[in-house]
Amino acid sequence: MITGHLFGTLRAINPRWWLPDFLNQALGVERFRRQVFRNLRIELWQKQPAFPRWLIPWDEGQTEVDVVISWENPPTTVFIEMKYGSPLSASTVHNNGHTGYPADQLIRNARIGLYQCGWYQEDTLFNFPPRDFKLILLSPKMGNPLVEKYQDITEFRASIPHNDRIPQLPRTPFVGAMSFVGILQILESNKYLLTKTERTISTQLISYINFKLNKCDYKKPKSLM
Repeated sequence: MITGHLFGTLRAINPRWWLPDFLNQALGVERFRRQVFRNLRIELWQKQPAFPRWLIPWDEGQTEVDVVISWENPPTTVFIEMKYGSPLSASTVHNNGHTGYPADQLIRNARIGLYQCGWYQEDTLFNFPPRDFKLILLSPKMGNPLVEKYQDITEFRASIPHNDRIPQLPRTPFVGAMSFVGILQILESNKYLLTKTERTISTQLISYINFKLNKCDYKKPKSLM
């Protein structure tokens, strides 16, 4: 599966040579710097606790996030929604938009990420600073209209029930998109910084992703052919 192959390989490459560039390009801002990422974790297909029923007017089961990247300097969590051969789902099992709120995978992941990172205001004895949160759609092509929609904070808030429980949001933009080719271009641009072993597995990854893109009939830049 492309998710396991891609991030299994990236785990073996020093994150300072790909992770900041990946996030900056996906979000369209120069915000993340090359650093030592303390307690970095890259977890695949991580099940999230069910979203609280009192915050949404429908029942919702557990959500499995394709890739979760986290580190502690500063405390940050990144959700990555992977798409290869299918588009984002427009609805979920218990929500087809009948309540008046969008039901797509992207907004669902955004809600869950914000809740898990502490951005929802709850009646608790102690309040802790929230973790920074980012949500990235990774797919063969750029230009997904849902990403553009949810980068608009007014649209984003209107798409979430009980948005009054989120007095503040993470620094914007916190929703972004990246193509598979974009990741390969980052690895190619930074290959002079990699160790010999990292360059070898990076080259193998580029060949594999090119093969997968050929299968889905995506036209790549000539530099990656």
